[in-house]
Amino acid sequence: MSGVSSVSALRLLADATRAQIASMILDSAEGRQLVGKMAAALGLRQPTVSHHVRALVEEGLLVRSPEGRNVWYSIAPEQFDRVSDYLRAAPEVPRVEDDVLDRIVADLSDRFAGTFSPATVDRFVRESHNLLADRARVTRYLPSLTSRFAADRLGALHAATPAGSGATPEVLFVCVQNAGRSQLAAAILRHLAGDKVRVRTAGSAPADAVRSVIVAALDEIGVSIDGEYPKPLTDEVVRASDVVVTMGCGDACPIYPGRRYLDWDLEDPVGLPLARVREIRDDIDARVRALLATLSVNAP
Repeated sequence: MSGVSSVSALRLLADATRAQIASMILDSAEGRQLVGKMAAALGLRQPTVSHHVRALVEEGLLVRSPEGRNVWYSIAPEQFDRVSDYLRAAPEVPRVEDDVLDRIVADLSDRFAGTFSPATVDRFVRESHNLLADRARVTRYLPSLTSRFAADRLGALHAATPAGSGATPEVLFVCVQNAGRSQLAAAILRHLAGDKVRVRTAGSAPADAVRSVIVAALDEIGVSIDGEYPKPLTDEVVRASDVVVTMGCGDACPIYPGRRYLDWDLEDPVGLPLARVREIRDDIDARVRALLATLSVNAP
């Protein structure tokens, strides 16, 4: 399919029903779906769904694969990235009003009184807001995530000082989008170690949200994502860490003496079916357990 025809075909996904059909296929465990099951899930008549599916097949966005009495539909391999990017493209990010940022600054200034000046808190709040809005393209809960991100960064900044260092090990997981591998590792480590290890995550090019397939893969083993969200990599979280684990983010992470650096060679789960994500999750689980055994904590 040519570039021009590919762009034209993607316009079919502007239709809400066709976009839902493609999303259901993308998010399915095996990366494929049956028309009957999609019709039931969407609350539509099967002929209606068949009509939309046929249009997507004719334009080369879907592939039709008969197996016995069943006919499966999947995203055409050569169109997978285009369809995924189109469906998950972030809308324009709204900005948080100044009066809301002022309130966040005031609250965090009280929280960190005696540790950081109001001017420092103000700088971190406004910088954190811009990082989430501009780099991570966060569109939902931006005010509350701005407060949380700024507080976490200020906490990391304090932890990196002699006055803030303590006996609790600090581990940072870094990947590209902070929406897959690093979130899997962090959630599993928090689950295993509880408050005996301080866990942080970051991304060299953060996505707008943690992928739903990651949340599903963790839920299957009784692990919660616990409200986590993609966030940019910042200097102070590296300085605060005892162990920094990188996963496919290249040289994005600065190197500081006195820290332990690990590089885990793991496939990026973005765009993969749930069955493959489970394998990556289990690989990460084994690595996390091995890492935990090297930390000075009493945890299973």
